[in-house]
Amino acid sequence: MGRLDSKVALITGAARGQGRSHAIRLAEEGASIVAIDICAPIESMNYALATPEDLAQTAKEVEALGRPILARKADVRDRDQLKAVVAEAVAEFGRLDVVVANAGICPAKDITLCSSFVDVVDVDLFGVQNTVAAALPHLQGGASIVVTGSTAGMIPGLTDNIAPGASGGPGYAYAKQAVARYVEVLALQLAPHMVRLNAIHPTNCDTPLLHNEDVYRAFRPDLEHPTREDAMPALPAMQAMPIPFIDPVDISHLVVYLASDESRYMTGMNLRVDAGAMLKTSFGVHA
Repeated sequence: MGRLDSKVALITGAARGQGRSHAIRLAEEGASIVAIDICAPIESMNYALATPEDLAQTAKEVEALGRPILARKADVRDRDQLKAVVAEAVAEFGRLDVVVANAGICPAKDITLCSSFVDVVDVDLFGVQNTVAAALPHLQGGASIVVTGSTAGMIPGLTDNIAPGASGGPGYAYAKQAVARYVEVLALQLAPHMVRLNAIHPTNCDTPLLHNEDVYRAFRPDLEHPTREDAMPALPAMQAMPIPFIDPVDISHLVVYLASDESRYMTGMNLRVDAGAMLKTSFGVHA
């Protein structure tokens, strides 16, 4: 406890899933929280995004830990919205020490030509860049930026698929590939200022991004409308360890470490929490 005392942490996509878990774990370690989420639909999505009620629940759970939280609706695709929330947070808390660029989507429905590709890149890549850009003017030496990537950005061939009417999958893989390189290049520029930047790349994670029919269909292409029950036996094929998915808190524990001074000399790292998924791919035994 207290590993993040006096630190202020901004988290995008904080209304539910990994983002809510990060907010709670960082608060448990003493951080004040700035929670951001769009809390609105995106047309190309086939599953519902977080709601204002979800964001309010995150705030309630952080406050129950005795930590202050500033929860605001904002779209990571809009840099001006992010700048406004960051400015409000700095005015409220006096500083910004940790940035967790976590907001992400995996759309699968092209409303117009390749619109799901555009939407996922706008959120998962440009949203990360916008979050970092909005925060950088307020960061001082010792600050830490953590970006959510994905093993989908590391598995070869995922950008080569053609799925008519559903370009979001290749778009998701491309966005995560670009995030990994972005972290390495920008971390080198930030290093002389003692500001760190790292990425975490999870495998299947127990959140709504995984638990929807479109993702289930990737694991059960033999079924037109696969359910969670249909997908569960197939999900362990992704990992070397015999598990269907990891839990959000498994990522949050690493976020806490990277946010803390314990990792003060770690930067430019693309770290996997993947239960051996990439090892399985590397050795050519990926199902």
